[in-house]
Amino acid sequence: MYTAFNLVGTSLWLPLWISFSLLFLGVSGFDSIPQCVKLVDSESVALQSEGDIVIGGFFPLHYVAPKPQHSYFSKPQPMPCSGFDHRAFRWMMTMVFAVEEINRDSRLLPGVKLGYRIMDSCDHVHTSMQALFSLISYSNTVTTQSAQSDILPSCLAGSPVSYFATCTCLTDKHTYPSFLRTVPSDLFQVKGLVQLVTFLGWLWVGTIGTTDDYSHYGIQAFSSQFRQQGGCVAFHLTIPKSPTAAEIQEMADRLQSSTTQVVVVFATEGQLLDLLLELAQRNVTGIQWVASEAWVTASLLTSPRFHSLLEGTLGFAFPGVRIPGMEFVNMFWEELFGYSQNNSGSLPVCTGSEDLSNTESSYTDVSQARISYNVYKAVYAIAHALHTLLNCDSAELNMGMCEKHKSFTSRQHVFTLCVPEGSTECTKCPEFYWSDKDKVNCIAGIEEFLSFYDTMGIVLVVLTLLGVVLTTIITTVFHRFRSTPIVKANNSEISFLLLLSLKLCFLCSLLFIGQPSVWTCRLRQAAFGISFVLCLSCLLVKTIVVLLAFQANIPELPVFLCCPQVCLCAGWLLAAPPFPFKNPTYQIVVECKEPWPPGFYLVLGYIGLLAFLCLLLAFLGRKLPDAFNEAKLITFSMLIFWAVWISFIPAYVSSPGKFTVAVEIFAILASSFGLLLCIFVPKCYIILLRPERNIKKGMTGKYPR
Repeated sequence: MYTAFNLVGTSLWLPLWISFSLLFLGVSGFDSIPQCVKLVDSESVALQSEGDIVIGGFFPLHYVAPKPQHSYFSKPQPMPCSGFDHRAFRWMMTMVFAVEEINRDSRLLPGVKLGYRIMDSCDHVHTSMQALFSLISYSNTVTTQSAQSDILPSCLAGSPVSYFATCTCLTDKHTYPSFLRTVPSDLFQVKGLVQLVTFLGWLWVGTIGTTDDYSHYGIQAFSSQFRQQGGCVAFHLTIPKSPTAAEIQEMADRLQSSTTQVVVVFATEGQLLDLLLELAQRNVTGIQWVASEAWVTASLLTSPRFHSLLEGTLGFAFPGVRIPGMEFVNMFWEELFGYSQNNSGSLPVCTGSEDLSNTESSYTDVSQARISYNVYKAVYAIAHALHTLLNCDSAELNMGMCEKHKSFTSRQHVFTLCVPEGSTECTKCPEFYWSDKDKVNCIAGIEEFLSFYDTMGIVLVVLTLLGVVLTTIITTVFHRFRSTPIVKANNSEISFLLLLSLKLCFLCSLLFIGQPSVWTCRLRQAAFGISFVLCLSCLLVKTIVVLLAFQANIPELPVFLCCPQVCLCAGWLLAAPPFPFKNPTYQIVVECKEPWPPGFYLVLGYIGLLAFLCLLLAFLGRKLPDAFNEAKLITFSMLIFWAVWISFIPAYVSSPGKFTVAVEIFAILASSFGLLLCIFVPKCYIILLRPERNIKKGMTGKYPR
């Protein structure tokens, strides 16, 4: 967008322009300005008013700029622009209205008169640059005059407050540290447009843009986000700066021959005019236009000749507001009535009876000020910043007046606009990013998971290794004394299988520690479920053996009882396997997401079923006459097991982030230790410390007391 807004003053020059003039941002001084020589006598000044501080403005009052003719043998002659834009004229008059309103307000900048110097950018780069340098020359002249009149000289510094600069390229605060705007960037518009077209099911679209940064960055961002949502860009057309008739016809042919009927356009109405005129002349219909904010509300395109072509156009516009008291002066009879205000030209002279109030145009329609309101806010932003910088609130020191001879830098002008340094607009940080402490930049969030290096992780690993070591020691003791009666009782093969399953229960907890990966997410619940089912199956067999008075020998039963759990885990992992997932609910927690939650609860439910059967049968056999009746030990171990896992469920559901995993590990370790200590430690006590009881008579309770 080649629109600008600048601040010129007797002690300050704060340019307020946009994309085409960004090369000048951040410059703190121009020592070579007095050496510049103007080659053109006339300037494209549209309107001006003197003041203590003069605000400069760029507006595209015309949308067709002549091609620059530089022979470098003679002075370039001024070339008038054409195509008067009523809408831009309204923006300009909004600036005038805001300046005059501030001058009438005794509470804002008391003792300081604001002026304005407004240039016509003609919506083109070279005319905008020409207008810019004209303002720079004017600023230098004012500075020289102010130095001679005891006013502190100023420097040229970049601190733009743009009202129509939506390009995302201007968001980089390292490149453009003092650029400010009263309009949101295209980041929001692009996101909205992508959501719009995908919601309506338009996944095959064409795009049209121009050669400027506004169009380039807008189309680039749209295409990228659109493809991420599954869309496809059928074609892209670029409108040259000054397109020839052949180029316009070629683009029109491309549009007519395309199979897509949805076209997204990032451009201004002036840049689109020639192409739309060609399409209208060909009576092209059936194109669904999706417009950027630069032309979606342009009244230039609402004339009857474009109705059949543009009807149904969609897009996002700036919110419309009403600015109280804003009614404009009659300043453009020539365009609106076809009369001239003097004898120059071929138009007849105005009669004086023309009545602007009886006409309708984008200039006279101030009921819904959109971009005009951004201009209005920009002027007031400057005024409030100046009010602070000139110490206008220090009435005791300045006798109620501002220090209008005070000089300051553009960076000072940027703190005082009520915006944190480095941020001119609020944007939501991308997923997995957080704002820094100053709420200025988005920084990558820290990924959290239960690490092996965390204090909690270290404690859990130590407990796991302790359990494995104890199980190994007990297995060694049982193997060393495998021929003794106490080991042979209750089926020694099942005892060794139980010790192996307990070791697996301890080791499976290690799969829950560390950063989740594809394989650890798939293995952790399956390893947990199968290990505990094997453990409980062994206990169930031991209980049945006790109930049958040691008459049964069924070593195949644990394997049989494990089969349902193995089949369930295999089906779960094949159909809907858990996978690593970044959960931003509590910071950024890397966890295993289970796409089918019933899988985990079915695994847990089968474990609960076996545990219930173990507890029931062990409780029934607890009073059988036998000195080494394991039913009592199994009953006690099952009570501990149930206490752990009943308390696990509410703790698991209510624990945030990585503590959810820690709760499950604690439950695994606590229940494993409970089984190990309750069932095997009493036997190891007899084997190692009371060997006299490890005899057949001891088995029947007939050992000496």
